[in-house]
Amino acid sequence: MTPRPLFERLSDGLREFYVAPYRRTFARARRDEDDLFMLLVFAESLGVPNPAAWYTLELMPELYERFHDWHLRMGMEHSPLDHIGCC
Repeated sequence: MTPRPLFERLSDGLREFYVAPYRRTFARARRDEDDLFMLLVFAESLGVPNPAAWYTLELMPELYERFHDWHLRMGMEHSPLDHIGCC
């Protein structure tokens, strides 16, 4: 295995230097977007009128496994949905 060229190592080091301070901010923004998306998908089940419920209905099975973490992050101790018994 050949060692990586100096330019590649320098490039990786500079990228890490500039990206590292913002990694937590990007992760938090990503989590907030995911939380909003989960709310939109499960809004009709939570009793919030959702005009796009028909389109988000097919996304529910994909998000069931992340639902438990989401409702705990939102401050709900137990699942607010009867048909999802995650707790």
